[in-house]
Amino acid sequence: MVRDAEQPSQGSARGASLGLPASGPGSLAPFGTRVLAFLVDAVAAALIAWAFTFPAPPGNWSLLPFGVGTVLTLVLLGQTPGMRVLGLRLAHPRPQERLALWRAVVRTALLMLLVPALVVDANGRGLHDRITDTAVVRDR
Repeated sequence: MVRDAEQPSQGSARGASLGLPASGPGSLAPFGTRVLAFLVDAVAAALIAWAFTFPAPPGNWSLLPFGVGTVLTLVLLGQTPGMRVLGLRLAHPRPQERLALWRAVVRTALLMLLVPALVVDANGRGLHDRITDTAVVRDR
């Protein structure tokens, strides 16, 4: 096996098998940053739902604005508000095109279950990203 000259004592860099750079824009986003982006989106969804359920807490009603908002922003913009704040975006098989609606719906539904997002591969991609052939990458 030929090893990369920049990493003589390590295996291939994270994301190399996906054709992504090892660092900088386009490289796989770290787990902690992805979690923060998810939390930004989850809190925003909870606040939106709370506006309709006040004074009661929103409970599971926050899943509705989370799901709709995530699907719409991924399809239209390629990133959720939380991803934008933290400098991330969603990479997919056809980067010159918008994300297919089915990919956004399936990815979001699995993300809402939370557990698939915690089942990660060697690159750190969650099951929801592997199933939809997507990856969260750095945008800047």
